[in-house]
Amino acid sequence: MTDRERLLALVDAFAGKRALVLGDMVADEYIFGAPFRISREAPVLVLRRQGYSVAPGGALNPAVNARTLGAEVYLAGVIGADDSGKRLRTQLGALGVHMEGLLTEPGRPTSTKTRVLAGDSQLVQQQIVRIDQIDTSELEAETKQGIITYLRETIPLVDVVMISDYENGVINPDVLLAALPQAERQGKIVVADSHGDLARFQGVTALTPNQPEAEATLGWEISDGPSLNRAGERLLEMTSAEAVLITRGSQGMSLFTRNGEPFHLPASNRTEVADPTGAGDTVAATFTLAIAATAGAPQPTRFRDAAMLANLAAGLVVQRLGCATNTPAELAAAVNAKISD
Repeated sequence: MTDRERLLALVDAFAGKRALVLGDMVADEYIFGAPFRISREAPVLVLRRQGYSVAPGGALNPAVNARTLGAEVYLAGVIGADDSGKRLRTQLGALGVHMEGLLTEPGRPTSTKTRVLAGDSQLVQQQIVRIDQIDTSELEAETKQGIITYLRETIPLVDVVMISDYENGVINPDVLLAALPQAERQGKIVVADSHGDLARFQGVTALTPNQPEAEATLGWEISDGPSLNRAGERLLEMTSAEAVLITRGSQGMSLFTRNGEPFHLPASNRTEVADPTGAGDTVAATFTLAIAATAGAPQPTRFRDAAMLANLAAGLVVQRLGCATNTPAELAAAVNAKISD
């Protein structure tokens, strides 16, 4: 099969895959306004409010990406009983996402990132400030045990476990101890995307850090090709992962595997970038489902095909505002447009 034929077959195979997404759930709020003068109180814009929306963010973004691509998705995490949490539950319910493991803890609000955007019909909307309300306190014992119980019940039912760690408190040692050994014993694919120390994710199938996250774990700067290759090799060694995919923004992404040469991909879209928010989550979701769809394939080819699809997926979502998703039809069209026979 040609590269294009293999990738198109992968996109078709996403349908029906079962993914458990474990991580820090976030509400992405957007306030839209049209600037009309400078404030008399301070040298800042005054906006005339025109709109408001809430979208799934944090670990919910890879979950929604996976669902939009055709997977059956289960969630394990925490959101509040507040308005943002209720809006998120309504949206997730409309998508058919399983929320039995999405717990509410008394007094704990939904972690929220509020972005204020200025613009109007004749101006490009631009983000002028972001306000974060993030509760990073330790989960209550009852909440933690509820997540652990759900993991034990649900891991046997799924094909993949996606860990999305924003360092908000859900991915703690007890939860990892409940998830990783069980998933490994049962031969599940586990992919971790983390803002924190990558060394915690021992024995996962793959890691999908961005370059700053990789640098933070390793303690050195990735400044050229040799240091990039050394970073990938070191992350493989320290975690015993089968693959590491380092995303590098406009410089593309680099794949490292145990039994293959480094595979460097240029960004599939460098010119039509409207908003890179959430692109890493799209990469993680697409890469994970592609690995699941190629179970049994030779390792280097398996991970390379997954990386190629993830790269195309990222190139699509950065053209849209906020945390965007792709449909199978959109991803297939990108394959046909970008991948030659």
